[in-house]
Amino acid sequence: MANANDFREDEISAIIEKAWDDQTSFNAIEVQTGLSEKQVIKVMRTHLKARSFQVWRARVTGRRAKHEKLRIETAGAVTSK
Repeated sequence: MANANDFREDEISAIIEKAWDDQTSFNAIEVQTGLSEKQVIKVMRTHLKARSFQVWRARVTGRRAKHEKLRIETAGAVTSK
């Protein structure tokens, strides 16, 4: 598992960009960078202003696109009207 301190500033910027992207899951970030969801959260907390971190955190919490497990569980769900 990678350590957030092992990345250059341009790599940190790319991680932050992926974390903000609604379509990039934490699993995809982990495959690309080796950082777990908890480590991505730590990077975001460290490198964003406090309010920006709060906005991002509220945005991704429970979001299906960011959590592949939630994405898979709801993909098989049947909806009725």
